[in-house]
Amino acid sequence: MSEISTNTKLAQHKRSRGLAVRLKKQWELQIMVIPALILVFIFSYIPMYGVLMAFQDYSIFDGFWASPWVGLKHFEMFFSSPDFWTIMRNTLIISALKLFIGFPAPIILALMLNEVRKMAFKRVIQTVSYLPHFLSWVIVAGFAMSILSTDNGSLNILLQKLRLIDEPIGFLGIAEYFWGILVSVNVWKEIGFNSIVYLAAIAGINPNLYEAAQMDGASRLKQIRYITIPSIMPVVIIFFILAIGNLLNAGFEDILLLGGNPVLRDVSDVLDTYVYRTGIENQRFSYATAAGLFKAVVSVLLLTLANYVARKSGNSLW
Repeated sequence: MSEISTNTKLAQHKRSRGLAVRLKKQWELQIMVIPALILVFIFSYIPMYGVLMAFQDYSIFDGFWASPWVGLKHFEMFFSSPDFWTIMRNTLIISALKLFIGFPAPIILALMLNEVRKMAFKRVIQTVSYLPHFLSWVIVAGFAMSILSTDNGSLNILLQKLRLIDEPIGFLGIAEYFWGILVSVNVWKEIGFNSIVYLAAIAGINPNLYEAAQMDGASRLKQIRYITIPSIMPVVIIFFILAIGNLLNAGFEDILLLGGNPVLRDVSDVLDTYVYRTGIENQRFSYATAAGLFKAVVSVLLLTLANYVARKSGNSLW
């Protein structure tokens, strides 16, 4: 037993010494990271004491420490609320649509752009597809509302010119269209910017692999299937893990702006908008904090589960 403990201590000493050596060699990089760590600590960790409100009948006049403790009262109220299942349904469906449509879209765009041989055309497409990411959701929602408007909206005008409809359609006032509109606008806004990381991964593939494949008579599609996609798969898996962890993040600004019509409440109300409405507008701070904490805990569990599954393939976050 003494030999085992001695070996364990030696191994720990070697690991700590190796860490110290790496930190010493990378001291410039460590200094560059310190401001980011300070910002994360200030804005992400210090405010975490606010979750105490979920277990209190919080009053802004009494503060955190004087407000009475009520245990799991607000969680029970949230789970038994008639809105709970509607909110969870909308959150999961919208998140799933964004995941299964929005996640592969930038990968497909990156694969297509990689096949473009005219660099000028490629740069134009990249620039046009990147720009929407840098627009705020207020501007993007304004574009969408203008296009879908019944009053000189370009989509309604086009459909009428093609004689597909007789009267303008109020797309943002019809519940059946909302999920499709929301996901489409999200994909348009983020597809270009999200493709950057996949283009970078493709650029790192050894060109000799493609040359060898061409000599063997492989077509471009086969090169994509057997070289490009397997080579970028580790990056795809990492981002997929992160996307699974954000499965309950159906969106906030986009839904708040595009789904503001009360007629759409049954299909647009998700966890984030519900927390905003109950916590800020109705001033039920403890109840909204309980709902937000539930979302955070489930997101961590989903992230951990996705990472565990991905670890089996040899690609994981930790």
